[in-house]
Amino acid sequence: MSSNPITKVALRNIAAHKVRLLLTVLSVVLGTAFVTGSFVFTDTLQRTFDDIFADVAKGVDVRVSPERAGASGVPVEDLDVVTAVPGVQTVVPSFGGGVIVLDSEGAAIQTGGAPAEGHAYLPPDRMLGDPETFVAGGPPTADGQIALNSSAAERGNLAVGDTTKILTASHGIQPVTISGIYDVDSDTGGYVGALFTEEQARTLFTDGRYVQYLDVASDGSVSPDELRDEIAAAVPDMKVQTGAEVTEDVKSDVEQALSFLNYFLLAFGAIALLVGTFIIYNTFSMIVAQRLRELALLRAIGASRQQVGRSVTLEALVVGIVGSALGIAAGVALAYGLRAALGAADIGLPAGPLQLAPRTVIIALLVGVIVTVVSAYAPARRATKVPPVAAMREESTATVESLRVRTLVGAVAAVAGAVLVVVGAQGTGGGAAATVGVGALALIFAVLLAAPALSRPIVGALGAVFARPFGAVGRLARTNAARNPRRTAATAFALTLGLMLVSVIAVFGASAKSSVNTLVDTGVKSEFMLMGPQMMGVPAGAETAAAGVAGVTEAVGVYGVQAKVGDVDEFGTALSGSAGDVLALDMTAGSEEVGDSGMLVSTDTADTHSLQVGSTIPLTNRDGSTIDVTVAGIYEDNQVVGPWVLSSQLLDEFVPAASRAPMVVLLNTADGSDPETIRTGLEDATKQFVVVQVLDREQFKGQQAAQIDTLLAVLYGLLALAVVIAILGIVNTLALSVVERRREIGMLRAVGMQRAQVRRTIYLESLLIAVFGAVIGLVLGLVFGWGFVRTLADQGLGEITVPWGQVLAMLIGSGVVGVLAALWPGVRAAKTPPLEAIADV
Repeated sequence: MSSNPITKVALRNIAAHKVRLLLTVLSVVLGTAFVTGSFVFTDTLQRTFDDIFADVAKGVDVRVSPERAGASGVPVEDLDVVTAVPGVQTVVPSFGGGVIVLDSEGAAIQTGGAPAEGHAYLPPDRMLGDPETFVAGGPPTADGQIALNSSAAERGNLAVGDTTKILTASHGIQPVTISGIYDVDSDTGGYVGALFTEEQARTLFTDGRYVQYLDVASDGSVSPDELRDEIAAAVPDMKVQTGAEVTEDVKSDVEQALSFLNYFLLAFGAIALLVGTFIIYNTFSMIVAQRLRELALLRAIGASRQQVGRSVTLEALVVGIVGSALGIAAGVALAYGLRAALGAADIGLPAGPLQLAPRTVIIALLVGVIVTVVSAYAPARRATKVPPVAAMREESTATVESLRVRTLVGAVAAVAGAVLVVVGAQGTGGGAAATVGVGALALIFAVLLAAPALSRPIVGALGAVFARPFGAVGRLARTNAARNPRRTAATAFALTLGLMLVSVIAVFGASAKSSVNTLVDTGVKSEFMLMGPQMMGVPAGAETAAAGVAGVTEAVGVYGVQAKVGDVDEFGTALSGSAGDVLALDMTAGSEEVGDSGMLVSTDTADTHSLQVGSTIPLTNRDGSTIDVTVAGIYEDNQVVGPWVLSSQLLDEFVPAASRAPMVVLLNTADGSDPETIRTGLEDATKQFVVVQVLDREQFKGQQAAQIDTLLAVLYGLLALAVVIAILGIVNTLALSVVERRREIGMLRAVGMQRAQVRRTIYLESLLIAVFGAVIGLVLGLVFGWGFVRTLADQGLGEITVPWGQVLAMLIGSGVVGVLAALWPGVRAAKTPPLEAIADV
């Protein structure tokens, strides 16, 4: 028999089973849509940012900047050094920094995460790039004036001549008047750009000794590369780049930042594809089982094994191509919807046309087609091994292969996986987490192999609980769910994966909240604290204002400090007061008083660097200067302050003045004082700073919990796709099961079973399969969650908490999902005509 008739048979079989085709295609669509959407979304952001930063160094031949990020800047004396280099025509110093602009109502103009920054205005004759285009008013001409970009002015309801205030980290509140409004390229996404006079920008954003960077224009006598090398020789401690290199660096940084987002989204796309793979595999297994007699007939009239296998694979190929093509279209729509949702949430992302690269189309097509064809290969191969005469006998379709070998392999994998998870959970860091991850994969593989053997006893036990109240109908449902363990396990496994990941995230979230609560309860003595914007901290002046409130006995600012200890960058803290007054440090040696140039170190830091009280340790700041600091005391590891605490006198050496703002200000109150009175006083005293929050301990913990919940909501939203696919898998399996059992259902209807009883049987069967998958998924998720949280103990996750209420809700929700997934198959089964079904051959 030629391949052409087999091709026709395969295509006609697809066309004859439209519902089955739709359900199978849909699982491919959902998986490939997420992959496509991830690429389109991040490609769009990449292209938009590339366009924005293409002119970041326009007109600049060479830029001189600090070697290390976060350093004070370029020393002002280097300006003369660079100017004296042969070939230099113009040197323009740049100074700027973060700023908050208040709107017409006195509230901060929201950026949604986009930059809000202030810079010095330079007249066109001194600029190296294109000058600003003013649409109203003009540039600032005196201190106390600012020009504002048009989108920020619109959001803030500000016009030329209006007065408002700006807020900087190091100088607090400053009154300003709007002198002009200007346009910038890609002025979307929440960006706020304020232009000051050079003198005021220098005052607000520098300490007088440094500038941000120097932009250099050549006189044309040398190339940019030659000029770069000459300047680099003149200022060897600075980073010297050509303008083209600066642009490429910025683009590379953006690409690296977006690559994480892409990997993050693609990981969820892979999860969706994995879940979809099991659905597709399950679907083709059932299709082949239902068509054994048809395929045997083809064999009997001359079709070879290869032709029969090819016909099944061809169906999978068609499904894969159609599903992938639709998935690409759905992915573009998904990316558009995601961008619209983030825009509505004011996340601060710039707008730009969607980018559908050829690479995205090729990857989506390959992934969708390969996954579908591979999923169909095993059933197709199995179909070719059934002898034609045996397959045409009715009982052949019930033949079930032994589960012994796969169950034994699964048991071995389970033991190995459990050992790896336990061993990995005993340590911390990346190596321990990798060990837990390998163990988790082994356990997932074990469940995949052993699930058919597990399904019989577990479904039987669940059936005894859920089916007993329904009598004979319940017993029939339990029998149906247990009699084909491969199908039950494959159907449930999709839901198992989804709920496993959801429960891992639930354990992580609950543990993070508990750990934060414990850190605050055991590590912080203060009853109140001041918080500012995450990127700015508490503005200058707020700490002093709070300290003057009646009933406040002490205000201590906590500053983040970066320093190099040996060859390793570490992040610690510095306090503006005594650590012992506001923090509960468990001192193991020495004193909490650090003196003028001392520090406290944690026990782990002391062990790592062989330190004791009185030891001297060299710390290198971001400008490359090394300061010898004496250890005044050693405390038990404390996540609140990190590996070490510096005295306030050392702040000048390690934190640039222009960015010096405490992360939080801790406030002590007098014994017997009224908390509400103090709160009112603090709110009144800090009201002028607008963005400062006054929090008590419980509110602070609640704020941290809210941030954790926001992150979890994003993860749950992405995982919802996998759960939706799993639900469709249950619908798919039950719908195909109804087709497979058409004669059986007809016989039951013929001997008196009512339509309602048929529906109830399908509902209970789906309930048992869903709960079976949920139980396995939740157990795996809780084990993996425990293991991964244990490896993060050194990052502050010292409490392992299981959200039992959430676990119970997921279990109940799975049962509800099972019933809902069975609604359509149940109605379809109930409508089966008894006589027609019995007469089917």
